[in-house]
Amino acid sequence: MNRYPRDFTGYGPTAPDPNWPGGAKIAVQIVVNYEEGGENNILHGDMASEAFLSEIVSAEPWPGQRHWNKESIYEYGARAGFWRLHRMLGHLPVTVYGVATALARAPEQVAAMKSAGWEIASHGLKWIEYKDYSKAEERAHMDEAIALHTEVVGERPRGWYTGRCSMHTVEIAAEEGGFAYVADSYADELPYWVKAGGRDQLIVPYTLDANDMRFATPQGFNSGYQFEAYLKDSFDTLYAEGVAGAPKMLSIGLHCRLVGRPGRAAALKRAIDYMTSHDGVWFATRLQIAEHWAATHPAPVAERPSEMSLEDFVAAFGGIYEHSPWIAERAHALELGPTHDSALGVHAALTRIFRRAGEDERLGVLRAHPDLAGKLAAAKRLTAESTAEQASAGLDALTDAERANFTRLNSAYVEKHGFPFIIAVRDHDKAGILAAFERRLANDTATEFSEACRQVERIAELRLLEKLG
Repeated sequence: MNRYPRDFTGYGPTAPDPNWPGGAKIAVQIVVNYEEGGENNILHGDMASEAFLSEIVSAEPWPGQRHWNKESIYEYGARAGFWRLHRMLGHLPVTVYGVATALARAPEQVAAMKSAGWEIASHGLKWIEYKDYSKAEERAHMDEAIALHTEVVGERPRGWYTGRCSMHTVEIAAEEGGFAYVADSYADELPYWVKAGGRDQLIVPYTLDANDMRFATPQGFNSGYQFEAYLKDSFDTLYAEGVAGAPKMLSIGLHCRLVGRPGRAAALKRAIDYMTSHDGVWFATRLQIAEHWAATHPAPVAERPSEMSLEDFVAAFGGIYEHSPWIAERAHALELGPTHDSALGVHAALTRIFRRAGEDERLGVLRAHPDLAGKLAAAKRLTAESTAEQASAGLDALTDAERANFTRLNSAYVEKHGFPFIIAVRDHDKAGILAAFERRLANDTATEFSEACRQVERIAELRLLEKLG
């Protein structure tokens, strides 16, 4: 099958209500990345020194050499920055993204994380780039990370975030089977389910914008005030959306060696104090969010259209365009994917086929439609969809005079244009249908052919919305 794996639709214009505990208007999720001691270093068996996320913004890897300045900056995060953040945030639920080898080199910090009740998720075996690793090599590192994390923390991680990941990361984490959530995504402001590794895997997306890493990038925060303002603006926008009935999640990413510096920590404290001053704010770990979401919005059980076999796809959608299963047959061969796993997504695929069909084929679709309140309706020989549609406008309960009027109009329309009068009856009442009938009867056939095709597409859309929601 010709399938495209990326999802550009997500929840669409109306996201599900997360029903945060206590009716909260926003969930605030703070991550402290603990990477110090897990970064690239020839002491750790790596080929070069670290070059990422520190005060030395333009650093380059030093092959085969240690980088004293870079190492000492990372050491600051463990020796000073962590404890500043621990004092500031110890009263709040926090998730630690802990690099396993870094945690193994930080017994006092791990004890402090646990005493504060923080969730310790896995940030991989080492804080290195995995884009060039084979799937087998990356899986081996993940297995080793879980084992080491369990030894150091006392329990296995329930959450996973590689960060410097590969195209295999989410699949491997899902295949492992023990993660309540994977955070290697920046695609949404709410958790969502994906099919990966042969199972439904919950994704709790992370952030790179409300993240102190931008203190260490060429175009980022230059001062604590910029970071503070950005966090407050992000909070205000999402809080207002929650008040309006569309609660979301705000992720905040922190690094001990970055925001742990005093001039930045002050800005973080002001932003956190601002958020805690509001009512209806749920501070939570990522695991708490994942468990809440899984209980409130479990993985969908319906088969996804883009994953259906040709036979199942035609069985499900072959009748959407009246008596024209060839449209569904051809649509199944299109480049479908998760973005088509909705009513409007399937409609887009089917409609592409209808629009690219020749005039004779489209005319065949028009002629497959029954007359409104015609002989087939009287004989109860309409499709279930047409029966329900005509009944929705009261066309199944006409007076003798009304039925005679429809018969007259049907005959005149077909005689003039060569196909039945077609209208999406669910968009109209009986009076509106009759008015449109009278008006359109006067049109030329080319105009009516175009209008009838538009109405057929609208009927298909309404049928799919009823079928798929």
